[in-house]
Amino acid sequence: MSAFTIAALYRFASFPDPQALAGRLRALTADLGLCGTLILATEGINGTVAGSADAIATLVAHIRTLPGCADLDVKYATAEQAPFARMKIKVKREIVTLGAGDLDPANAAGTHLDPADWNALIADPDTIVIDTRNGYEVACGTFERAIDPKTGSFRDFPAWFDAFAAQLPDRGRTRRIAMFCTGGIRCEKSTALVRARGFGEVYHLKGGILRYLEEVPEADSLWRGDCYVFDERVAVGHGLRPGEHRLCKACGLAHRGDECHACPA
Repeated sequence: MSAFTIAALYRFASFPDPQALAGRLRALTADLGLCGTLILATEGINGTVAGSADAIATLVAHIRTLPGCADLDVKYATAEQAPFARMKIKVKREIVTLGAGDLDPANAAGTHLDPADWNALIADPDTIVIDTRNGYEVACGTFERAIDPKTGSFRDFPAWFDAFAAQLPDRGRTRRIAMFCTGGIRCEKSTALVRARGFGEVYHLKGGILRYLEEVPEADSLWRGDCYVFDERVAVGHGLRPGEHRLCKACGLAHRGDECHACPA
């Protein structure tokens, strides 16, 4: 049995006093002997935490008692050794930094769509499919028909979208927009931005690419390539099996096989 359970979690919710919630979470995580990072803001909670299975279950149960967090999204993994050196709880302006001013993802995000329903939406030629991840992530793999904004960071997305939307014909404002990211948090916040820009029918992939790769059979999948992940696996494929990409120690980018084509020969 693995010594550590890892919980990656987020939830957009309305927290009028995130500092008070952070104080209670600092005390609880210390008592439970947890390690990792939790970020709180007035828009919700985000983070990855590790500890014993019982300790993680206690933490998740507590977070689900917070306002608007009953449906907290959690992805679990295991490890033989502690993946983090200590426990950090931070209060910030945003739980995932978009820098687009006051948005309300808790109440004004687009419609969640389960992986089982995703294919039909993005296969429709009238649906605009947008990958909200950074360019180096998209280079490892993406969905068929997806638009790559070629951003360097999530902060670049609002400017890209505004320029993109300005070039759409008027009838484009009535077309559906489908957005996705690795685990769900970036595309969910992006839909709040897009709706704030006046687009009404906006969807995002619930649980992100990772849940899609976990639940949708490879034979039925519209995903092509690997999904970049921010851990030692570098990238994963269907069934969340380790992918074919490796991380280049010289340039820091992921590449397929033994040779990095991004570095000079």
